[in-house]
Amino acid sequence: MKRTLLIIFVIGASFLSGFAFKSIITKQNNRKMKKVTGIGGVFFKCKDPKKVTEWYQKHLGLNTNPYGATFDWFEGADSTKKGQTQWTPFAETTKYFEPSNKDFMINYRVENLEALVADLKKEGVTIVDTIETYDYGKFVHILDAEGNKVQLWEPKD
Repeated sequence: MKRTLLIIFVIGASFLSGFAFKSIITKQNNRKMKKVTGIGGVFFKCKDPKKVTEWYQKHLGLNTNPYGATFDWFEGADSTKKGQTQWTPFAETTKYFEPSNKDFMINYRVENLEALVADLKKEGVTIVDTIETYDYGKFVHILDAEGNKVQLWEPKD
């Protein structure tokens, strides 16, 4: 049940991101250009991609496969047009990211942040700070299996 809810919310985040980006109009030479319509993927380096993939499956409910996880969503303007967002951990030795060597933090939309944090504590997940509430939602930070900081967000929709 938790995995299904988390997947639904990640898909919802992708959908809403795509809808928000789609509403931005970019012009070049007085003509409309193609625009970003959502998050196409999240890729990052780690020491043990298999361990990290298993951690995300166990603790955050990602429906993983040998390549990471794929989230399907539908475009707001055309609800029949399917899109995808890919999540993939790469070996820390990959050269795919060069020349960049930036760190990262991923924000995941969630439902019922208090209940999720309580479950994560029971599972031994490191909670970095306390839940903070703003007029646009609740936030908390956790550490994943390799100490990467992850932000969890329960939006006020």
